[in-house]
Amino acid sequence: MKILLTGANGYIGMRLLPELLKAGHDIICCVRDKNRLPLEPETSKKVTVYEIDFAKEPDRTDFPKNIDIAYYLIHSMSGGDKDFTEIEKKSAENFNKYMAETTVNQVIYLSGMVNEDELSKHLSSRKKVEEILYTGNFNLTVLRAGIVVGSGSSSFEIIRDLCEKLPVMIAPKWLKTRIQPIAIRDVISFLTGVLNREECYNKSFDIGGPDVLTYKQMLLKYSEIRDLHLTIISVPFMSPRLSSYWLYFVTSTSYKLAVNLVNSMKTEVVARDNKLQKILKINPITYEEAIKKAFTKIEQNLVISSWKDSMVAGRLSGLKDYIQVPKYGCLKDKKVIKVENPDKVLDNIWAIGGTRGWYYGNFLWKTRGFLDKIVGGVGLRRGRTHSQKIFTGDVIDFWRVLYADRESRRLLLFAEMKLPGEAWLEFCINDKNELIQTATFRPKGLWGRLYWYLMLPFHYFIFGGMIKNITSFQPKELI
Repeated sequence: MKILLTGANGYIGMRLLPELLKAGHDIICCVRDKNRLPLEPETSKKVTVYEIDFAKEPDRTDFPKNIDIAYYLIHSMSGGDKDFTEIEKKSAENFNKYMAETTVNQVIYLSGMVNEDELSKHLSSRKKVEEILYTGNFNLTVLRAGIVVGSGSSSFEIIRDLCEKLPVMIAPKWLKTRIQPIAIRDVISFLTGVLNREECYNKSFDIGGPDVLTYKQMLLKYSEIRDLHLTIISVPFMSPRLSSYWLYFVTSTSYKLAVNLVNSMKTEVVARDNKLQKILKINPITYEEAIKKAFTKIEQNLVISSWKDSMVAGRLSGLKDYIQVPKYGCLKDKKVIKVENPDKVLDNIWAIGGTRGWYYGNFLWKTRGFLDKIVGGVGLRRGRTHSQKIFTGDVIDFWRVLYADRESRRLLLFAEMKLPGEAWLEFCINDKNELIQTATFRPKGLWGRLYWYLMLPFHYFIFGGMIKNITSFQPKELI
């Protein structure tokens, strides 16, 4: 079948795509920015990619008409725009307009559980999108999920941050809210299972795992699995704003996402029934199994996608405006060193950040990340999705990957930390086998220039030590 996959570069989309390809389907991916679809070369040959922003009025005359199935995986909850509900509404309406010109028979939408009378802004928006999609000229199947647990999912990473970093946790009363988590593998099974199933047409289904837990029980169970000792003290007086700040400082989430998460945590997310589970004969795994499988993927470096790589986890709305490093009005720190083994040096460059660190002055990098978090930045906790692979659009600590091409031996990063200006960090190995490391800063006003000169002593040691260690570093497992 010919399948249209919107949100193809999102957390769910990146997990669903390989399963659809494995089943032999012809896939058309829709993304806002082609540069941010991190596909292996072999996978790229098997898909067709269209660059479309569904938040804007349809303007593509070459949009594919021959479509059998479409997945609607577009969400804007954690975006930088204040009114994401309007964006989600507009996106759904424009999606319907696009579909009206196609032969699509079924649309599958992954939504959130909306079984309570009082819904958060986030869940109300999902429900509104569902209502809009039901007006389209196609058969709609809606899957309503709660918390999705898997390597790289926002829920899993937040739980991981909280439990791994805090032996004693003072938490608000929303810890008593009941939820029904579901493993990412089961979400994918349901998404593929309803394909072309007539008994699922024009219906909405709740999907969840076998466990109904409170947030407190989820945290304690995680700690038990990881052999951690966690004490949780619930307090009744922590306001939503204070809870948001608490979640933001302790975890790798952005503040905007923390606000929306806290507002949603007051709402119970429990499935009404398991009808779809019986129809598709799917037996979801437990929360404990989901946690263990997530760590199996992490330990084997097989994490396919992470919510942290989403553009809404940083300060950029797109990559195109930053891909060209400016030449004028900038301050630069450029260092060049001859390399004897370019392939080994490239391996080191491609492993930068995350657990590997920045090759020199890691304490200073961590301090800078902590200071960034204090002033509302992304901090250093985002890490990286893959330990050795880098794709355009990926996150590496407080940097965003603008360009990554091993063949041309070039990596370009853009700083998403809070700065009085804009900063780029580039690594390139030229034809003379010289590693060129260039830090570029475009200051904003007098304070921007003052900031650069105040940091010069640190730059001298950090950037100088970095380029030397990148060329000489050898992983312990190879020694």
